[in-house]
Amino acid sequence: MFVTGAAIFLGLVLIFIKLPRRTMLRLLAHDVALDIGVTIVTLLVHWGTFSGIMAATVAGLMTSLGSTFAKRAFGHIKGNSYYPGYFSLKV
Repeated sequence: MFVTGAAIFLGLVLIFIKLPRRTMLRLLAHDVALDIGVTIVTLLVHWGTFSGIMAATVAGLMTSLGSTFAKRAFGHIKGNSYYPGYFSLKV
């Protein structure tokens, strides 16, 4: 369950990395909505078995931790303003 959840999370991270930087930073401004949306979608996709639900739950929790870390590390864009994190990105 934990390995499957980590694999789902890794897939989500790779998709997130491929996004344009501005889109990624705009999504990080809405981190709670992002966490809820990802958790709901993964739960719907893996619905039906206990191990699928647990894997989706682990992926949702890891996404929450990952988006919190990414927002603090890289910042976010709200409106037209960029609020940098520990590492500033060129946008």
